[in-house]
Amino acid sequence: MSHTFSMGVPPLILALVLGAALLHATWNGMLRSGADRLWSMSVMCLVSALAALPFAFFVPAPAMASWPYAAASSALQVGYCLFLVRAYRDGQLSQVYPIARGSAPLLVALVAAVTAGEHLSGRALIGLAMVSLGIMGLGLGRDRPDIRSTGSALICGAFIAGYMVTDGMGVRLAGHPTSYVVWMSVAQGLPMSLVYLAIRRRLPAIGNDRETWKAVGGGVISMLGYGVVVWALSFTAMAKVSGLRETSILFAAIIGALFLKEPFTIRRAGCAIAITAGAILLAS
Repeated sequence: MSHTFSMGVPPLILALVLGAALLHATWNGMLRSGADRLWSMSVMCLVSALAALPFAFFVPAPAMASWPYAAASSALQVGYCLFLVRAYRDGQLSQVYPIARGSAPLLVALVAAVTAGEHLSGRALIGLAMVSLGIMGLGLGRDRPDIRSTGSALICGAFIAGYMVTDGMGVRLAGHPTSYVVWMSVAQGLPMSLVYLAIRRRLPAIGNDRETWKAVGGGVISMLGYGVVVWALSFTAMAKVSGLRETSILFAAIIGALFLKEPFTIRRAGCAIAITAGAILLAS
């Protein structure tokens, strides 16, 4: 079934998605600053699932047609998490994050057009290109990451596009968007603990220390941020939501400069302006 979204993004959804972008940049900053990022990611995912689980008892079950999409999204999220951890092994937040997030919106627009029949206006496509190219530009230059980090970040972008489109289609079939968000959060959060077990031969240890509490906070923030995005996907074109969400790179650049002591050059500032202008076009 074809869907044409020609109208602008409603103000409430715009505000919520931009807020989700801030949350997303925040938990990525927490992950990048961690000493053991595979452990941090696994704990974040587990906490995200546990935080969503109580709400499952108060919402109606999603329609059965949406469950395969939630399962597929869960698998794609695991792939994304593993490659993100690899990308952050050597790459900085302000290097890896732009490449991973910048490659996603155009892929989402392409896949959504093919699989969901979505069509964007010419203005929205220009905005989408500006967002993507601006974010990609932030990851280039003399201080660009090494080839392996770059490759891992690009693979992350493909996983991002995959799970965004999958969840966009799933939430529209669920009947109750909130129900899909809750059960999707549970389904996506638990498998990373099993992946950690397979890699490390033990479950992630939970202590009462700064790193644990940082991971717990990141898990809650992650669940809230992406939950808002999936809810928005039930009302607005996937490519628009994806493009607006990726303005999180602006917040990531600020977090990287203030808290991780990463550079914020004139070139990166110019790219940030391009992202902002593209987001305005995308949402109009």
